[in-house]
Amino acid sequence: MTQPSLPAIDTDAPNEPWRNELGTRLVPGEAVLAWLAVDLDARLHFTQGWVLVTDRRLLARTSGQGDWQEWAVQPGLSLHHADHAGVGTLELQQAGRLLASWRYTLGHNPAALRLIDQFHARRDLPQAGAQGLPGAEAVCPTCKAPLSPDDEQCPQCSRDLETPPSTWALLRLWRFARPYRFELLAGFLLTLLSTAATLVPPYLTMPLMDNVLIPFQNGVPIDYGRVKLYLAGLLGAALVAWSLGWARTYLLARVSERIGADLRTTTYEHLLRLSLEYFGGKRTGDLMARIGSESDRICVFLSLHLLDFATDVLMIVMTAAILISINPWLALVTLVPLPFIAWMIHLVRDRLRHGFEKIDRIWSEITNVLADTIPGIRVVKAFAQEKREVERFREANRHNLAINDRVNAVWSLFTPTVTLLTEIGLLVVWIFGIWQVSHNAITVGVLVAFLTYISRFYTRLDSMSRIVSVTQKAAAGAKRIFDILDHVSSVPEPTRPVHLERVEGAIELRDLGFRYGNRAVIRGLNLSIAPGEMIGLVGHSGSGKSTLVNLICRFYDVSEGAIRVDGVDIRSLPVSEFRRHIGLVLQEPFLFFGTIAENIAYGKPGATREEIVAAARAAHAHEFILRLPHGYDSLVGERGQALSGGERQRISIARALLINPRILIMDEATSSVDTATEKEIQKALDNLVQGRTTIAIAHRLSTLRKADRLVVMDRGQIVEVGGHEELLAREGAYYKLYQAQARNVDTDADPSLDTAAAANV
Repeated sequence: MTQPSLPAIDTDAPNEPWRNELGTRLVPGEAVLAWLAVDLDARLHFTQGWVLVTDRRLLARTSGQGDWQEWAVQPGLSLHHADHAGVGTLELQQAGRLLASWRYTLGHNPAALRLIDQFHARRDLPQAGAQGLPGAEAVCPTCKAPLSPDDEQCPQCSRDLETPPSTWALLRLWRFARPYRFELLAGFLLTLLSTAATLVPPYLTMPLMDNVLIPFQNGVPIDYGRVKLYLAGLLGAALVAWSLGWARTYLLARVSERIGADLRTTTYEHLLRLSLEYFGGKRTGDLMARIGSESDRICVFLSLHLLDFATDVLMIVMTAAILISINPWLALVTLVPLPFIAWMIHLVRDRLRHGFEKIDRIWSEITNVLADTIPGIRVVKAFAQEKREVERFREANRHNLAINDRVNAVWSLFTPTVTLLTEIGLLVVWIFGIWQVSHNAITVGVLVAFLTYISRFYTRLDSMSRIVSVTQKAAAGAKRIFDILDHVSSVPEPTRPVHLERVEGAIELRDLGFRYGNRAVIRGLNLSIAPGEMIGLVGHSGSGKSTLVNLICRFYDVSEGAIRVDGVDIRSLPVSEFRRHIGLVLQEPFLFFGTIAENIAYGKPGATREEIVAAARAAHAHEFILRLPHGYDSLVGERGQALSGGERQRISIARALLINPRILIMDEATSSVDTATEKEIQKALDNLVQGRTTIAIAHRLSTLRKADRLVVMDRGQIVEVGGHEELLAREGAYYKLYQAQARNVDTDADPSLDTAAAANV
């Protein structure tokens, strides 16, 4: 496409940018129901234009077309929609005759679908006024687009907004805590006993004050035996509380660590079971943050904060019971601040929860920057974009700082307010207690014990208020993890699986259809492949070749039709069992950090060294492996960066050879290497395809010279099938591809090599 001569137009702009161009063409009372921005012309060059449907007619205008065109909305007219390779087409037809057509980039597809719906609804109700048209009254407040009565939100403006996190999400963790329920029960009993032990010392201060210290001030000798008894009770209670506290902390910390480990493992296991469709819309850094930092935060919450919260609750309940048993009126005064603190906790809880979820999202953006730049550091440095990436990181960090500042503004006001209320409560207790002592209603010992209990009571109350923060953080983290666990794979396991004892490799594609969202990629495709046959898939970029092999591998499930292997629908086969029969060689082979032997044996971890070497020999990789410092035990580095592209490709071929698959998929296996390396890889591929059903995609037609049949695809459909000579003789789509590639070969620096290669097709 050429560069746009005019700026792109935003169809969702709330100021209706088409209105200035439309001018006074609308008649009084005429209502615009939907509109579409047309940003491509017939040659797929960028332009600007509009298609609008009103309650009376269809209006259209594109750049360079002059005045507006119009058609009355009446029976017989119809709008038809199609899309391919990122371009949408809208056609106006009458009785099968094309009246007009418009093209646009697929970003405007939702607007096109709305326009079609409104046009057909208006056409089918020709006598209804604008107010009677479904959806004419409902308008999106953001983009001003009409909404149908069934639309709860604007399809164009809506995004995948996640539901706000709830504290109740933490209760779902019981699924992981259930196996440790007896340990948790033991931990609760230890918490109860240790809390009770910490409440004994204040209770012993009453007789110590009233029966020993105050009588001593009045001239009564000290009873040292009684003093020893009280002090022994204080020491014993402290030792018991310490031992019980240590036991419960150790036990519950062990349990929480195991719950966290199970949570991480289950989440990762579920993540790997999801289809490629899920990963297509996610960032690596975000998923890493969820499984790593979020699960760690939940673990800390369970091991520390939840334990403290349980202790606080027990302490408050037991302290309140003791205070009421000592003096109900003084206890009532003590509990006055509680309702105010509870109201404040309720007030700030939602704000904190939403704030912490935003912090989690922004933090994942920081992680995403790291996940992008560190693996791609060679590209960053090659294009001297260090400053740009630093600015990206700085901007994400600034955003994170701004969100944290807003949350801290709420939290910083909440915590001192709770402290102030507790201090006021202590002051009230002092006033009321002194008044009661002066009226001989209570003794000094009772007041001292009360103040001791109250200080612990308010300390725990303040601690409980602070746990609101960590609880909301943990709830936000739990919600983000359960977002993964709740996601259902679009490639489900069959409920009644069929098991194939042996796969012969016959593949049948019947009436195949597939869509990426609104974009149709495969349409009505039929193809039969015999066992052991090699099929070459050719076609322009975007014709659906890679999508087709993804469907055969069942990385995605078909939208229409069926794929059968040996007469069995692949959707009825267990996914992992089916894929064990498929060998995949990709354009960009991915190698894991580890040794060469480990990478070759990735699909068969129990392979012997002899099997690994045999696979490497067949892949023509044995020689260069032996030249490495440690041979098969040499580390390949992150993503195989220590090897060249051709070496990585031969390792991936050896990896496919080792599992001995019945079906082989090769997706541009030699497109990214030079001609000399291609010859080496081609020798390895010749060994790989022997006796296997093979589907190969290649832009270099020379790599398909040994294919039994060539399948030419265009716009998601098969347009030609046949041998090389047969397709050239037809002078159809394959002939044009071949001629175009031959012209490119003639312009290369050393045309003799590629021309000879092309002649071998």
